[in-house]
Amino acid sequence: MSLASPRLEISAGMQQVRLYDGHRIVRDWACSTSKYGLGFTEGSNKTPLGSFVVQEKHGDGAEMGTIFKSRQPVGKWTPGMETQSDLVLSRILWLGGLEPRNANTYQRYIYIHGTNDEASIGRIASHGCIRMRNREVIELFDLVPVGTPVWIDE
Repeated sequence: MSLASPRLEISAGMQQVRLYDGHRIVRDWACSTSKYGLGFTEGSNKTPLGSFVVQEKHGDGAEMGTIFKSRQPVGKWTPGMETQSDLVLSRILWLGGLEPRNANTYQRYIYIHGTNDEASIGRIASHGCIRMRNREVIELFDLVPVGTPVWIDE
């Protein structure tokens, strides 16, 4: 599927990612935003609000469950694998803030990414990023290019 004018809207209140093509909703998915709340402060682990852009994408073609550290593949996670870590899996859409209040988003490493805690999707649970189910973040990754506008609201 090719989209003429893709954009993303993320609702922290509904824990939902919506993909639009212009004004038409193309797809929506459940997500998980920060368990620490909403905010902009460096080191707060809060999910920022406002206007963003997909600044970088990482993981194209990687196997589902690929573990990323510093955006580099370092192994593979499989369901049931014991881990206490909040892993970044499958794909990374790295967000850049477009407003003074969220201008530090890129430096805070705020991503849309897959997770090893898929059971938490649909509830607040992340450490600031927007988590999605691995299969679904791969689908999203394949539908949106770098430069896609993103809006995150309460």
